[in-house]
Amino acid sequence: MSNKLPTREQAIALLRENHCSPNVISHAEAVAELALDIADKLAKNDLKINRDLVEVGALLHDLGRSKTHGVDHGVVGAKLAESAGLPEPVVRIIKSHVGGGITAQEAEAFGWPKDIYMPITIEEKIVSYADKLIDKSKRVPIDVEIRKLQLDNKTEAAERVRKLHEEIITLMDKPK
Repeated sequence: MSNKLPTREQAIALLRENHCSPNVISHAEAVAELALDIADKLAKNDLKINRDLVEVGALLHDLGRSKTHGVDHGVVGAKLAESAGLPEPVVRIIKSHVGGGITAQEAEAFGWPKDIYMPITIEEKIVSYADKLIDKSKRVPIDVEIRKLQLDNKTEAAERVRKLHEEIITLMDKPK
């Protein structure tokens, strides 16, 4: 595994090499653009954020959609990222972006390897949050995503997304 982050161009090339659809790539680009906007707003409040990691993590968060569109696309994408020799922080973003995070109990019920699937670092949280605000390649209000999760009987995931929203908004509004 490398410690060197790929460039934006290398990340997009990796999506193409893995046969991600143009729709997945345009979604990833939209998530990256929003994630960078969020990172910039947070950085203005003196939060230390690895902007390059946010961009590359956002571009690659749906790498696993080259193989599956199921909830396990995060796990599949993390394996692909590891195979490509990407740095661990990128792998973590891919692994933890789904549903505002997946609990250990949910991961076990899915039959996933024992691991942490919740966003922990600020970069992981930014990408997970930005992903929830982009439907296909268009920005949507967070309430739309929360409602969609509730209608799918994913009440725990809806609550995690709501809490993630509150955390990011609070950090953005934090007085200097």
